[in-house]
Amino acid sequence: MHPWKHFCTITRHRHQVIRHCRRAGILWQGLRHDLSKYSPTEFIPGARYYLGTRSPNEGERQDKGYSLAWIHHKGRNRHHFEYWTDYVPRTRGLQPVPMPARYVAEMFCDRVAASKIYLGDQYTEDAPLAYFLRGKPGRVIHPETSAQLEELLTILARQGEDAAFAAVRRMLQEAKQGKERSKHE
Repeated sequence: MHPWKHFCTITRHRHQVIRHCRRAGILWQGLRHDLSKYSPTEFIPGARYYLGTRSPNEGERQDKGYSLAWIHHKGRNRHHFEYWTDYVPRTRGLQPVPMPARYVAEMFCDRVAASKIYLGDQYTEDAPLAYFLRGKPGRVIHPETSAQLEELLTILARQGEDAAFAAVRRMLQEAKQGKERSKHE
């Protein structure tokens, strides 16, 4: 058990996400980011399976074959694409649905922060994109959401953080304008 190390890691990650969300223009979301990680359902397995260089959910999965902490987490945090699945009567199955732009923005902030925390001195601006691309073939995510996130991570890798956060703010502004237009139609 490593409760103090786990607490420090999730808190450092959360503070990094808050900084990123502020740059993205969604500070309030950043302040609420990942609060469920401090709940007993997530915190105790996190401390028990603490790895330091990757998510403790992976350790719990290796031990049990599943991660109850992850199941709890993804069901309460809308910045995870896994949250955005629904039963579709036409196909009679679960299917990914598009994520609202504000949660895509938070997901971007989360992924960049996680790369920084877990990679430490090894972090480069192309690391979040490389991680995303490695998992892409098996990922069940709406194509629109996947494309949005990949575009932001590509901008980060090729042009840096300033350009990436500017792109996030533009995406959010376009989504807001789209909502306002649809209200008036």
